[in-house]
Amino acid sequence: MEFQELFTVVATTIGFISLCKTSINFLRWVWVMFLRPPKNLKEYGSWALITGAADGIGRALAFEMAAKGLNLVLLDRNVSKLEATANEIHERFGARVEIKKIVMDLAKLTGEEIAKAIEEEIKGLDVGVLVNNAGVAYSYGKFFHEVDDLELMDSIKVNMEAATWITWVVLPSMLKKKKGAIVNIGSGSGSSAIPSFPLYTNYAASKAYLSMFSRSISLEYKQHGIDIQCQIPMFVSTRLSRTKAYPLFVPTPETYSKASMRWIGYEHQCSPYWGHSVQCLVTHPLPDFVLSAFIFWYSLRIRKRGQLKNLHKKNMAP
Repeated sequence: MEFQELFTVVATTIGFISLCKTSINFLRWVWVMFLRPPKNLKEYGSWALITGAADGIGRALAFEMAAKGLNLVLLDRNVSKLEATANEIHERFGARVEIKKIVMDLAKLTGEEIAKAIEEEIKGLDVGVLVNNAGVAYSYGKFFHEVDDLELMDSIKVNMEAATWITWVVLPSMLKKKKGAIVNIGSGSGSSAIPSFPLYTNYAASKAYLSMFSRSISLEYKQHGIDIQCQIPMFVSTRLSRTKAYPLFVPTPETYSKASMRWIGYEHQCSPYWGHSVQCLVTHPLPDFVLSAFIFWYSLRIRKRGQLKNLHKKNMAP
């Protein structure tokens, strides 16, 4: 009888501790997702440099940062879209937001050329926030041997090399003033939560590089007042993802950027949008082979759709 009572007490205690732990984790999640106040980004510096700023997440973040009173250095390869973005921001916020535009195709330049050009463009500016958002992916899912050399090199040069060199350029000025924030936009495809991402191998691997790069330099420079973070979005409805917006789980760039702003300066790695966080929570218990099989099946569907679209274009061509 005594053993049964002891067992009951131990089991009840373990259950209570487990319940408390779950409740605390849930309350903390609610706090960081919805209640924790965002940092004042102007305290890092008066200018923000955003790459890939003429479309998608980069464009939406430019509007959010302008709303917070930051001046903007906008970098993109598309001249007309960059001009349109800058004009819209001026129309909305007027003269209180200064904008400097940099037209640059990161895939066409060497790392040294990128670094030299960026250094010249931001000379004399108090750049406090850097967002490495520019990225490229395949037009649709492809087996690795089917990826042409241009697509292969573009994903390496833009997703990895450009982000590395631009970070290298802005760090010295941040070190000098002992403050700054760097945000690298990664991808769920390259996160530790996803065991593999077939048919988008090179893209996923390049984003995995960004994740490790961010985690490592975050430790190097945290002591110097520089907050470095890799944000891990799942699907966002952008031209790059070619995915339509769906309630809760596939946000628009505008919805994602609002969540993104709340996290800048905090954890070194995060999924800022609450719907993406729930997706990670749901998929975490799944065995790797189950998740990999599902992703492979999904990628094959996208591949087939892309092939049919290309075939239709060829048939419509004169």
